[in-house]
Amino acid sequence: MADFTKEDNELIQREFESLRLAALKRCANQEEYEGVIKAFEFANKAHKGVRRRSGEPYILHPIDVAKIVVQEIGLGYKSIVTALLHDVVEDTEYTVDDISRLFGPKIASLVDGLTKMKSTMDSKNIGKTEEQEKSIQAENFKRILLTLNDDVRVILIKLADRLHNLRTIASMPERKQDKILSETMYIFIPLAHRLGLYSIKSEMENIWLKYRQPEQYNEICRKLAEVTEKKGAAIDSFIAPISKLLESARFKFTITKRIKTPYSIWNKMQTKGIPFEEIYDLFAVRIVFTPKKGSSERKQCWEIYSLISEDFLSNTDRIRDWVSTPKSNGYEALHCTLMNPRGGWVEVQIRTVRMDVIAEKGLAAHWNYKGEKIASNQTQENELDNWLNMVREVLENPDANALEFLDRFHTGLLSKEIYVFTPKGESKRMQKGATVLDFAYAIHSEIGNKAIAAKVNMKLVPLSYTLHNGDLVEIISADSQRPQREWLDFVKTAKARNLIMDSIKENIDSIKLGQEKLERELTKLGVKSSKRVLTKLIAEFKLNNKDELYSKIGAEIIDHPNLDNTPKKNKENKLVNYWNLQQKAAQKETEKTPADSEATASVRVMKLTMPLEGWTVSQMTNLLRMPYSRQKLVSH
Repeated sequence: MADFTKEDNELIQREFESLRLAALKRCANQEEYEGVIKAFEFANKAHKGVRRRSGEPYILHPIDVAKIVVQEIGLGYKSIVTALLHDVVEDTEYTVDDISRLFGPKIASLVDGLTKMKSTMDSKNIGKTEEQEKSIQAENFKRILLTLNDDVRVILIKLADRLHNLRTIASMPERKQDKILSETMYIFIPLAHRLGLYSIKSEMENIWLKYRQPEQYNEICRKLAEVTEKKGAAIDSFIAPISKLLESARFKFTITKRIKTPYSIWNKMQTKGIPFEEIYDLFAVRIVFTPKKGSSERKQCWEIYSLISEDFLSNTDRIRDWVSTPKSNGYEALHCTLMNPRGGWVEVQIRTVRMDVIAEKGLAAHWNYKGEKIASNQTQENELDNWLNMVREVLENPDANALEFLDRFHTGLLSKEIYVFTPKGESKRMQKGATVLDFAYAIHSEIGNKAIAAKVNMKLVPLSYTLHNGDLVEIISADSQRPQREWLDFVKTAKARNLIMDSIKENIDSIKLGQEKLERELTKLGVKSSKRVLTKLIAEFKLNNKDELYSKIGAEIIDHPNLDNTPKKNKENKLVNYWNLQQKAAQKETEKTPADSEATASVRVMKLTMPLEGWTVSQMTNLLRMPYSRQKLVSH
């Protein structure tokens, strides 16, 4: 291990100086600032003499990761220090205990999470088949998420680490490049998207395209440069009158033009099957303004739209209101499309300064605004907590196959959202493709467990019905209903899947317990378990099959009095009298279904007290047409 040259040390100090200045603005006090200096000196000493494959001093990597953390993601002191230290435990003789002693338990915990993540992702797969490698990577990613420990900063710092690795990927061997690029596209780009890190996501996508499709990447970049040179002036002439309109309305603002990224162009060409020349939204205009006092941000976004659409023809079919209903990654803006007098439609994005920060730095920026009251007096929704809850739901089933787990998680990251409504008009966000049953479980586990059908827009539909944006949903349930294994074939959300699997497992346990209990009591009565005996019990208690009988005995829904009180009849009659159906208090018709979400209180669930197993939609439709007194219908 050779010492660094004078030029190396000067380079290290120059790079750290820019980090120091950025950290100075983020540190809350002198103690935190000194902590950043201490972390750099410690890491610099730990990595002394070590070089990256590119030949640069290794310490430049953690410095650059820390810069991304503070400048591009907007995190603070603990994250900066963690980024500087993130490779110390993995690559040197220092331990997590050493980090805890010098920098505190929280930073040690973050470093430990990153260390486990790095060792997991760097595991060797030499000699494995492609399928085995995929399975190992899936299991590794599952472990990565388990390192979250309710602190998403571990993932955010890892994203910064991955971005810097991509920026220096040219110095890596081809096999290492392939591994990093495949992981990036399948895991880290969807994560960046879900966390709202638009700039990081876009850069990762472009680097992926540059190395995976170099010819197409270079061709798109060449054509983009030509179009920018030809049409740049037209966009500038489009912006000028908009600026004058906003100035006359006394708005403080900036207007910039945005060019579509090479990856987004390539992706659109692939998905739409069109050439470069048929992509018409290459340019967009972004208005970022400081909201005036005394009026809501949403109202002022629409005020600006009203102002500029008076002088420009607006395509109303392409208005996107993400101010009223933000995207799941926290993105807020009002998008409209206006006709440029010099030809062509131009997308215009209208945002406040706050919205712009969140759009560029993602959900991490919510920490800067958490709890702040905006002009509409509505507290900003913390989408970061929602995302973490989604992660926890996926992780709640630890026995899931790793590949299945990764596919579900990957789908969840990329899924788009729809909004559906309760009968009282309250909205609930669901992932695109969600079914009626997913909605029922989103309201409450018991509503999902007992659901038999639903009314969507006043029409009866089955549980497998796929919901659409704007649907009005009313769940129909029955006490006799139980979760079915077939439901797993059509539910889309992790929450519904996990609750169904839990219920099925509980039911299997109840069946086993009930069978053992029944056979034990039959032995006491001197009755041999047989098909005729079980048939008699099933008929007596108006059940459908022996599994239902066993399940209700196991769950103590069917119980029996003391043997001494059993009537002295023949053995089979004695058996029927011995077991008596006793409904638990929780299943009484007078008790309402509990709720665990804000929307539940206003959700109207139609509850049928008669057994409906095996009924068709047609039969249920006829049932619902009967007078309430005949169908024993209860609504709550």
